[in-house]
Amino acid sequence: MKALACSTVVTLGLALSAPVQSIDPRLSELYTQVGLTAQERSAIDAGQPVAKVLSWGGPSEMYVFGAIHIDGPVEKYLSMARDVGHLAGTPGYLATGDLPATAKSADLSGLSLEPDDIKALKTCREGDCDVQLPSSSIATFKSAVNWSQPDVSGEVNGLARGMVLDLVHEYRRGGNTALGVYRDKEQPARVADQFAAMVNRASKLPEFVPELRQFLLEYPEKDLRGGDNFFYWEKVNFGLKPTIRVNHGVIYRPADGSGSPAVAIKQLYASHYFHTALDVSVCVRDSDATRGHGFYLVTLKGSEQGGLTGPKGNMVRKVVVDKTRTSLEKGLATIKASVEHSGGRP
Repeated sequence: MKALACSTVVTLGLALSAPVQSIDPRLSELYTQVGLTAQERSAIDAGQPVAKVLSWGGPSEMYVFGAIHIDGPVEKYLSMARDVGHLAGTPGYLATGDLPATAKSADLSGLSLEPDDIKALKTCREGDCDVQLPSSSIATFKSAVNWSQPDVSGEVNGLARGMVLDLVHEYRRGGNTALGVYRDKEQPARVADQFAAMVNRASKLPEFVPELRQFLLEYPEKDLRGGDNFFYWEKVNFGLKPTIRVNHGVIYRPADGSGSPAVAIKQLYASHYFHTALDVSVCVRDSDATRGHGFYLVTLKGSEQGGLTGPKGNMVRKVVVDKTRTSLEKGLATIKASVEHSGGRP
């Protein structure tokens, strides 16, 4: 028994005196800001996905933080993030498609509304519509669609695709101002204010440099060296029903080669739930040389949504938050597996 006790003491002494694995101080500070526990930090360092709902913002806002350690090259992840078609294979994504400047309605054949959404459009009125649309679009669906047809889905989806292209075109010309007019002609500036709040909160992520922050807020007037812009649509199921979203994506590689690369996804439109949304992911290279060429992928998903207050809204919020957190964890695990695949290693 004495020998066992001595052995236990020696073992504990070795464990306590063993060096603690170093971590980038920027990450350590971020983990403290978002309230990660010691267990959550250890899980991230061990390559497990961790997603945490944050208490930032008001009742209509939602922020979810996520992180994972990936033992693979940063460039592999950036290439995956730029490959819009790759998203269709990740949890929560039902369909995706590029929106280049030359896109025509025929190029968006994969973009289609759910049958319930098409049915809702028939009876939509301003201020009372299950699909998020400006009054001008509601009027267009009313006047341009022959609702007496046995199957109107083709006509409705054709109009919807044209509206998506029009929105992206106007945003390319006018930035956030165009989004405000599209969603709310009476208060167009509110969209820019919401994005500003989200961008400021996202600045807590390591190396979220001022150039990228300003670009997201001032596009297209502001240029971004080292930035690769792209537009795409996606059909996702992170909430109570499938939702079509139109996004502006940016892959950012610091022009001087230093700092941490980042991926920003700025929502331009969503058919349900999301009024504004911004996802920012930053790649922080591992400072521990013994771990090889890995990096930490840290993500912040922010959104402003309607219908999340009051008794019914609280129930909706719980479902949406839980699904968003779970989907983020699954998405991080999928990204890790893809980057670490033998074919993607240097």
